[in-house]
Amino acid sequence: MGKGGNQGGGATEREAPMPTFSWEEIQKHNLRTDKWLVIDRKVYNITKWSSRHPGGQRVIGHYAGEDATDAFRAFHRDLDFVHKFMKPLLIGELAPEEPGQDHGKNSQITEDFRALRKTAEDMNLFKSNHLFFLLLLAHIIAMESIAWFTIFYFGNGWIPTVITAFVLATSQAQAGWLQHDYGHLSVYKKSTWNHFVHKFIIGHLKGASANWWNHRHFQHHAKPNIFHKDPDVNMLHVFVLGEWQPIEYGKKKLKYLPYNHQHEYFFLIGPPLLIPVYFQYQIIMTMIARRDWVDLAWAVSYYARFLLTYSPFYGILGAVLFLNFIRYLSLRPQPSQWEATGSPREAPPGARGSQVLEAGKWTRTRCGAPVTSSAALTWLLNQSRPHSPFRSWPLAPSPLQLAATCNVEQSLFNDWFSGHLNFQIEHHLFPTMPRHNFHKVAPLVKSLCAKHGIKYQEKPLLRALQDIIRSLKKSGQLWLDAYLHK
Repeated sequence: MGKGGNQGGGATEREAPMPTFSWEEIQKHNLRTDKWLVIDRKVYNITKWSSRHPGGQRVIGHYAGEDATDAFRAFHRDLDFVHKFMKPLLIGELAPEEPGQDHGKNSQITEDFRALRKTAEDMNLFKSNHLFFLLLLAHIIAMESIAWFTIFYFGNGWIPTVITAFVLATSQAQAGWLQHDYGHLSVYKKSTWNHFVHKFIIGHLKGASANWWNHRHFQHHAKPNIFHKDPDVNMLHVFVLGEWQPIEYGKKKLKYLPYNHQHEYFFLIGPPLLIPVYFQYQIIMTMIARRDWVDLAWAVSYYARFLLTYSPFYGILGAVLFLNFIRYLSLRPQPSQWEATGSPREAPPGARGSQVLEAGKWTRTRCGAPVTSSAALTWLLNQSRPHSPFRSWPLAPSPLQLAATCNVEQSLFNDWFSGHLNFQIEHHLFPTMPRHNFHKVAPLVKSLCAKHGIKYQEKPLLRALQDIIRSLKKSGQLWLDAYLHK
């Protein structure tokens, strides 16, 4: 038991020796009203401050009672700046006899991973190419212009309309990947510039909310595929995923839909309704409920621009239907959606994360959950993989660490088509790394995996798409068996 455990809101550093704490003591402070965490062996009381955390209080709260060192380094680019806000929260440090990692994590893997990150920093792999991202934005604007010109010049017949819809769907998907870059602060050194451009792209080019996306996506990265912690695996009872959820639903005789047929109704219910209907409604209502007027203004500018552009050709109702058709097309399977991690699991009370190479979910979910326009399919690929119910950042102590993650093979097309999120493993290990450097760090990650006997999975695009259906079918059969016989 450490000394000074009764200190409340945190104390500043002082010359006197700091109180020391054991992991047993720290792990008790994992409640909503009592949160401690450890970074670089320093113990911080974040109970009151978590509500002011720029990334959201849920993200930081997921690490209460845990070692958050690697997550802290992964999520923040300017560590010196962030440390200024942490000093008033410092209440002590780990006792000298305590290990640096909690819950029996493999210290050698953690040490090697941190060395790998240092190598990546020395190679300038966290430095972005501004011209690269400028060209990405330019090609999105070019597609928007080509789409309008097609209708303007050729008229609103079926053929020009379908061609325009596919062009706009592609631009929407590409805007989704680009807003993802800025949302992860991977373009500019200053967070302010990243936030501003992020709001412009996700708001004016996609009609969504930057704050809504941050709230969901950062939790996804913090605790991939953990029920009640990763919002991307909340499928509203429409699908059952992985191996744990379908059995639990079956035992409880829950049958909101015939889940044994979910691999058949997915293309009828998933893409048409999940994002065009439910997520757009949720985004708008969230902005209104939270009085997020800045994001709402950006989103309104998107809808106003679209209606002003296409209502002269289709009328107001026709333009609205056209918009939803475009969003349906933009949900076609994309490798970015293979943030492939494992099957979602319930984290038992008091459970903490074993270190897992957090590489993926469909991307928008682990081979995961919808967060952007093309994310609605990705998440399912992860669901066919084994998964530990206790997950944390970033490596696991056993060869199963990457059993629940996968990449999609690299090619110029796959890189563009998926916004380089076919490198799910690298993206989840280094979320602030500019995407154009993923292929450079990949060999280092493969070497680390080989050293520790961790399987590094990489799939062809078509196989990844097929695995979505196989995963849904397998989970549906698990549900049916449990529903009938358990």
